[in-house]
Parts: sequence; C-alpha cells; structure tokens
Amino acid sequence: MTQKVDFGRTASDYATHRAGFPPSLYLALAQRGIDIAGKTLVDLGTGTGTLARGFALRGAHVTGIDPAAPMLEQARRLAGAEGLTISFREGTAETTGLPSASTDIVAAGQCWHWFDRGKAAAECKRLLRSGGVLVIAHFDWIPLPGNVVAATEALIKQHNPAWRFDRGNGVYGAWLTDMGKAGFERIESATYDEWPLYSHEAWRGRVRASAGVTASLDASAVIEFDAQLANLLQRDFPTEPLPVHHRVFIATAHAPH
Repeated sequence: MTQKVDFGRTASDYATHRAGFPPSLYLALAQRGIDIAGKTLVDLGTGTGTLARGFALRGAHVTGIDPAAPMLEQARRLAGAEGLTISFREGTAETTGLPSASTDIVAAGQCWHWFDRGKAAAECKRLLRSGGVLVIAHFDWIPLPGNVVAATEALIKQHNPAWRFDRGNGVYGAWLTDMGKAGFERIESATYDEWPLYSHEAWRGRVRASAGVTASLDASAVIEFDAQLANLLQRDFPTEPLPVHHRVFIATAHAPH
C-alpha cells in the first residue's frame, strides 16, 4: 500500500531548514546557455518557493504552483520578506490551469518523483513556448558507509519502514526518458557534488521536513524520532557544523520549434 505523504504538515520546518538549491545551480544553468533574467518561468511543486525565489532573484518573472496551501502560505511569506514579487497558485504539475505556450521556462525542483510523470511532462510541453526549456533539478543527500546521511536514513527506516527513498545516488536517468517520450529535444543532464554545512539543530530540522518523517508520521512519533536523532548526532557526529554530502542533478530539454 502506498504511504500517504502530506508536505503541508512539514511547512514550518520546510521553510526554516530546507534552504533549497545552492547558488551553483544557477551558474550551471547559465553555463548551459539557459538565460534567466527577463524570462517567464513556472516552478512546479514549488513548496515554500526556494527555487522560485532563486529564479526571481535572478530576474525571472515567476509563477509557483503547488497543491499544498500551507506550503504556499510559507512561500508567500518568505518571498515577501525578500521583497520579491512571485505569483503563487494552488494547482498540480499535471493540471496547472495556466495558458498554453505562455512561458519560457518550466522548472521542477526536488519533486518530479511525486508527479504522474507522463502527464506532467505533457503539461510542461503545453506550457512552453517554441524552443522553451524544461529544467528538472535535485539536490539530494548522499548516503555512504559511515556518514551522517546513512546513519540518519537507518533511523528513519526504524521509525517508518514504509519510507522508500533511502539509499539513493542522486541521479535520475528515468527523467530523461520522460522528456524524450513527451517530445522534448536537446536533452542533457549533469551532476556534481557539494557538502553544505549543518548544525545539529539544522540537520534535525532538515530531516523532519523530509517525506519520511513529519510528512508521514504522527506528531508523537515525530517527537520520538527527533529525540533519537539528537542523541545519535551527539554520540556519533559530535563536531559542528556537519559537512553533509549532497549531489546536484540537472536535466534540461527544449520544446520543439
């Protein structure tokens, strides 16, 4: 049975502790000839708007789409605090409600796996103008033997055996197939690694905001999990800040002319 996941329950931790993509993502897109400034952009599965704000800061005219109203409330608050004008709307990646051929770029950060991928890819193609760009990106923690990610994932599995996103490698070849099936052209991908720093408190918040914890467990189970993670960090990874292995994955494709 598929586990019910509700990211609306994580909205506070998500806004505070999931900082989103590193600045290097936008540099990597620029190096691939994807200009952002002045372009219209739709951010699917926007959540608290981390990717939407990153694009808006670089001059894009952004619309963020998400089905979870609590996430959009946080997104509007954070955008307002940064003085950014972004339109946030309730909707899904498969049915955005936006006009056809109305945008230059469609982006999906850390969320493509939650969509009905075939329908989402078709919706992206419908939204894009001729030659427009689809960007699918991930910024995943990477578990390796003995590192804090592997230890954290093992603890999540103890508390939530149904969680299925452990032991990932941060690479998503199937997304390229999705793009090809939808008729996109000039499909490319790239990966590189970074080690962002986390305090114990920040890592606990980041993990609580994941699909396997607050989005899936009841409140008492989250409290118990968090206490055990705090103990694990103090015992096995006492040095702060913690460098946490992450991988950036970028897939890009162009709508046909």
